[in-house]
Amino acid sequence: MTERARSLPSDRVRLRFEIGGAVQGVGFRPFVFRTARHFGVTGHVANTGDGVIVEAEGAPCALEAFAQALQGSAPAPAQLRSFRCQSIALRGDSDFVIGDSTVGVQRDAVLLPDLATCRLCLEDIFDPENRRYLYPFTNCTACGPRYSILCELPYDRANTTMSGFSMCAECAREYADPQDRRFHAEPIACDTCGPQIALWDRHGDRIKVRGEALDGAAAIIRSGGIAAVKGLGGFHLLTDARNAEAVRTLRSRKRRPNKPFALMVPSLEVAEHLCFVNADEKSLLASSEAPIVLLRQRAVTGVTEDVAPGLCELGLMLPYTPLHHLLLHRLGFPIVVTSANLSGEPIVANEDEALARLGHLADVFLIHDRPIAQASEDSVMRVILEAPQAIRCGRGRAPLALPVDSLGLGNHLSVLALGGHFKTAATLLINDKATVGQHIGDLSTLAAEHTLAEAAGTLEALRGSKAAVIACDQHPDYATTRLAERMGRPVVPVQHHVAHVVSVMAEHGLSGPVLGIAWDGTGLGPDGTIWGGEFLQVRNDSWMRKAHLRPFRLPGAETAIREPRRSAVGMLYEAFGACGVVENTHLACIAAFSEPEREILCQMLERGIQSPWTSSAGRLFDAFAAILGLTPVSSHEGEAPMRLEALADASSCAPYPFDINAPQGCPLVIDWFPMVHAVLQDLAADVRNRTIAGRIHGTFAAMMLAIVESTDVGTIALTGGCFQNRLLTELAARQIEQAGRQVVLARALPPHDGGLSLGQAVWARRAAQKE
Repeated sequence: MTERARSLPSDRVRLRFEIGGAVQGVGFRPFVFRTARHFGVTGHVANTGDGVIVEAEGAPCALEAFAQALQGSAPAPAQLRSFRCQSIALRGDSDFVIGDSTVGVQRDAVLLPDLATCRLCLEDIFDPENRRYLYPFTNCTACGPRYSILCELPYDRANTTMSGFSMCAECAREYADPQDRRFHAEPIACDTCGPQIALWDRHGDRIKVRGEALDGAAAIIRSGGIAAVKGLGGFHLLTDARNAEAVRTLRSRKRRPNKPFALMVPSLEVAEHLCFVNADEKSLLASSEAPIVLLRQRAVTGVTEDVAPGLCELGLMLPYTPLHHLLLHRLGFPIVVTSANLSGEPIVANEDEALARLGHLADVFLIHDRPIAQASEDSVMRVILEAPQAIRCGRGRAPLALPVDSLGLGNHLSVLALGGHFKTAATLLINDKATVGQHIGDLSTLAAEHTLAEAAGTLEALRGSKAAVIACDQHPDYATTRLAERMGRPVVPVQHHVAHVVSVMAEHGLSGPVLGIAWDGTGLGPDGTIWGGEFLQVRNDSWMRKAHLRPFRLPGAETAIREPRRSAVGMLYEAFGACGVVENTHLACIAAFSEPEREILCQMLERGIQSPWTSSAGRLFDAFAAILGLTPVSSHEGEAPMRLEALADASSCAPYPFDINAPQGCPLVIDWFPMVHAVLQDLAADVRNRTIAGRIHGTFAAMMLAIVESTDVGTIALTGGCFQNRLLTELAARQIEQAGRQVVLARALPPHDGGLSLGQAVWARRAAQKE
């Protein structure tokens, strides 16, 4: 013991707190600093690669109150997931300070997503007396960029893309002032020292700067033009949502004929003018995540129908950066905000790439000079069964940290999971925490594959840990499978629908048994057929196929995914033979083929040529949509089921008949033949298409209930892309709950393949441990 330690009062103690969770980039160190000063505690707080470390010295009663305040009064964005305390030797500190950050080889701190502009910063930028008046990069410890500017942990200015901007004297004073809300706000900036905006033409020549740049972009949008705007996670294309010609021009340039566009609106009041918005949906819109929220639109909106053709919902979001607030303040009307890329390509994040790839899409470019380290799309949410559900995890939600300690997985094997082929996102599982990266999208281009590889590598680099095992889908032709094989590490393929179910189980901390209803468009089954209408009983380390939809052949294989009319041909052929095709030429989806084409399709189905078997619920939705004349050929994934849901009369959901067959020693088979026969009869009787669509949804829900009631499993997980359908999900969940079973849904992650990698990671670790 040193002489100084011997001279310290014996009634003082020193404690060391190791705090994990979302504690970086949320004003947690300033909060600890102020709390320590309040209780008369000395010591220090610092960021580490694992979170935050606090050493505090004082009277035992003061330290007890200090510790309670740390756990119970942390600022809203913070989430404490671990809180360890130990007694250490006294040092005799005379003050409490924020110390220098430290970092080890492996880093476990939660990667915080970007936060939407807070109320106080919004007041600053619209206050003529404030020094940040109209400054488009205003932020504080409660809001602003986080993950999008992060280069490495810990989250300090030197480790972000703000490192190239030296603070002016006034910003430095605020940064160092414990009483200022920008105390240790790492992206702190002002018009004197921070990033700036400029307006460029298509050739990259600067037209205007600062406020005039915003004026110029607003003028282009107001006149029906298209502006490419650099935001938090990348470039977006913006145009007037009221202007049909402008929206059609954007669709033509972007090669996006029908897929709905998201809208940004100036305020909640405008959102309520366009759509029906309940309290839960308002909370989502106004949250720090500021996602796109899918809302039921009103009959008269003033927005052109070209924004979301054939649908009854609009995707709305509020401005989430000062730049967007300033732009919408100038415009005062809804604008289309869509990722600046051609359909199928990843979002563009830097100026040079924007000019090269977007010059033919945009009329002008509103850019800024703060680099984007981590590109991401906007998040998408909806409210289902009175609770939020993620549809896409991007800016504001990703990366998403999920604890998996309740699953009993052990801590020794790290896994990097790559997802499937569509709506891809990677997951890194280390110890008891899974980190799910941002939405990458469909891997239909080499650029998208490269983006996924980069995103997966970034997760490992930020964590300072290279995964021991790579998990991927069992499909040998997926880009993620090829990427996994190139990584030079052990690969664990995971069956597609098992991963779907396990993802929901992991999110809810369930070890089973669970009956997972995994309904989607495509997933390779162990038998070599295409699954997608599955009922899987999953336990901690085993699974069994309990039931599935009756299979039918898809003429043209992958072509049938893009052409729902082919699914209709396959379904009718399976139900009635060639007569089902030949005798239904009054249906538009059949008449769309010439007589020779119909003959060829029937021969393909008879001989099994390029016509794989599928039990996919998604393809059945396609087939029924085509039979009702909605979408013979899709311009984007999921278009036919989306239109079928939009058409459905939710008050007319009485189920059509169906059968359940029980082959000996095999899973139950749901036979939809009686349903198809009844639908054709209703069409012949001129029953309204809205009624038929509603009854189709009701029948699928009744099928689920019938299988649930044939088992004694108490917990039912609804997962897969079909459960993006609000009507289907709510019908099925309510009926199953009325039957006395518990229903769990994907909530934090999407039900579609965007949540697949979490299930892959968890199952791969279990599989590796069994070996």
